[in-house]
Amino acid sequence: CYPPRPMINLNAERVAEALPIDRLIEALSVAFANGAMVPDRAHHQVPLADGSPGTLLLMPAWRSGGHIGVKVVTVFPDNAKHGKPAVYGSYLLMSAESGEPIALLDGTELTLRRTAAASALASTFLSRKDSSRLLMVGTGNLAPHLVNAHAAARSIARVCIWGRRPEAAQQLADKLSGSPFDVEVTEDLQQAAGKADIISCATLASKPLLQGEWLTDGQHIDLVGAFTPQMAEADSAAIARAEVYVDTRSGALAEAGDIIQAMQQGVLTASEIKGSLRELCTGAVGGRTSDTEITLFKSVGTALEDLAAAELAIGLDGSP
Repeated sequence: CYPPRPMINLNAERVAEALPIDRLIEALSVAFANGAMVPDRAHHQVPLADGSPGTLLLMPAWRSGGHIGVKVVTVFPDNAKHGKPAVYGSYLLMSAESGEPIALLDGTELTLRRTAAASALASTFLSRKDSSRLLMVGTGNLAPHLVNAHAAARSIARVCIWGRRPEAAQQLADKLSGSPFDVEVTEDLQQAAGKADIISCATLASKPLLQGEWLTDGQHIDLVGAFTPQMAEADSAAIARAEVYVDTRSGALAEAGDIIQAMQQGVLTASEIKGSLRELCTGAVGGRTSDTEITLFKSVGTALEDLAAAELAIGLDGSP
């Protein structure tokens, strides 16, 4: 009888230290190319004592002979009344051979970093290699991660930030001061969009912010918000003008509001989606084909990304 090995526990700070963006981008590339079993995420309503609803989300993934991972997320909107975050996330990593628990990681930090890395990975295939100007639309927790991830994928020299609240945009700019790129804030989204090489959006917009008529040849659009069919960050004109790629086809067709609404309006069909991250990473489809085409990547997230990030964080990704 062998005693169980001590379980690794990584808090948010340690997860951040263990996931440098360049290595995480590479880990996701390998993970998408190799694939994994990724069942649909499970949604459960949790009635609270006062009758208000809470939500429990379970997101599993595994590779035979490798590891099993499950991200557990709780969403309790009323927590703000008690001075607590509405969302908590944890990630449990286990052996796929024995089921033995290996590590428990902070799920929020893991999600922020793997989401940004997935967008940067897509950019390596879809943005122009000489892209130097990034527009960040949104100022939430994900925004600085997206900025730094895109800067790792391309030689970004200037970052422009737009937010619904100018003071929040300025706070993000201040947070990014000292970076190897210039940072500015704008209140004119249309003008900033026209000047950008890469536009990254991470908002909770229910109505499109980015208009297709603003886009210019050669741009790459990165859409990370709009994670329900009722939400959208870019209008159907933007979708119609772009060559569309997604992280996973199943996820995009079920959850991506920008994609679903464009299909409902008849400007996009499922067969017109050019490819997924797996198809890009395996070479099954190519990426950008010219310096003039507009490319668009829609991310809704997949548990494969969580698994790859957790393996990297504790040194089980196979790298030296």
